[in-house]
Amino acid sequence: MDSAPNRSNIWLSDADCRLDDFRRLVERTTDAAAYPYVKAVERNVPVYNGDDVRRIARDETARRAVMAEWADVMMNGPGILVFQRAFADPAVVDAATAQFDAMITEQRAGNRNAGDHFAKPGANDRIWNALEKFCLRDPAGFARYYANEAIALVSEAWLGPNYQITSQVNVVNPGGEAQSPHRDYHMGFQIPEDLARFPAHAHRLSPVLTLQGAIAHCDMPVESGPTLYLPYSQLYEPGYLAWQRPDFIAYFAEHRVQLPLVKGDAVFFNPALFHAAGSNRTRDIRRMANLLQVSSAYGRAMESVDRTRMCAALYPALLALRDSLDAVQCANAIAACAEGYSFPTNLDRDPPIGGLAPETQAQLMRRALVEGLTPEVFGAALAEQTARRIA
Repeated sequence: MDSAPNRSNIWLSDADCRLDDFRRLVERTTDAAAYPYVKAVERNVPVYNGDDVRRIARDETARRAVMAEWADVMMNGPGILVFQRAFADPAVVDAATAQFDAMITEQRAGNRNAGDHFAKPGANDRIWNALEKFCLRDPAGFARYYANEAIALVSEAWLGPNYQITSQVNVVNPGGEAQSPHRDYHMGFQIPEDLARFPAHAHRLSPVLTLQGAIAHCDMPVESGPTLYLPYSQLYEPGYLAWQRPDFIAYFAEHRVQLPLVKGDAVFFNPALFHAAGSNRTRDIRRMANLLQVSSAYGRAMESVDRTRMCAALYPALLALRDSLDAVQCANAIAACAEGYSFPTNLDRDPPIGGLAPETQAQLMRRALVEGLTPEVFGAALAEQTARRIA
């Protein structure tokens, strides 16, 4: 009779986070010979020439080959690549910068606190949903900017066709402090207690749902604090649980790399790569980057569902059933009804102040039951939350 299968590797926990294992993965050297299209390797990071990319984009055979190379960089290699002169015409970047500056001026005039995921709220200037705002303000400028070959090719290389782009502009002002090291969306925006509930295969899946990028909108010498990276750190499976541990944070601080950029350069990386915006130690550089978050077309439900209307209908029933359904059963019913994820949302009105992500419908509903809110009070809170999430 066959022995029982070993299922000890289905779940990850803090006990799986061992710094020695992490070190064995990340302490390696990138071999430029493994990447035929690379211009150079700097600080373990493959660097590509934007002029080469524009030429390759129009050659189907070379296009497929370079996309395969980039996918390998992201999945099995250092997890990050740089495009020098990703934009052939700096004026295209300057035109976008002028629009972003105008948006920041308007935000400041309105005294709006944009919040931040991994830095103190208000320390930097942040434009949520810069993609939509840019498109509506300057459609022609938007078209010239996102006609960019490097953005399109690397997005398709990692996510396949039909991807969706979102954009958040971040300006680290002189004296602005560094972010804490982290991984990014999806799982990077959740606390360890929640992450431990996801099976290990979900931890492996999360990085292939998103691509992170940053477009330099000014020259970024090292002293201005361009992003800090730890090549190969995306390979560490328990990394979503590990990045908040003091021993991993200390290791990152000692071994991370930092590359200067010039206006029009671009960086793209696997969202599981350990990284953090650096400290701006200059007196006169407002370090502006357009942070791109590109999402897989497959992260969608099949049917559209009005969960707000469902929550409003279900809540009075749950109140009435509290004597016959325990807290776990109520939570199960809520999970089938309410939106259990914080995103997508309108981060201007629903910012991550006080946590990594805004409160979900499901969290609001569970909290309302605990607090014993009346259906009318819950309905008003639900409507207010729904309004905050709409673009």
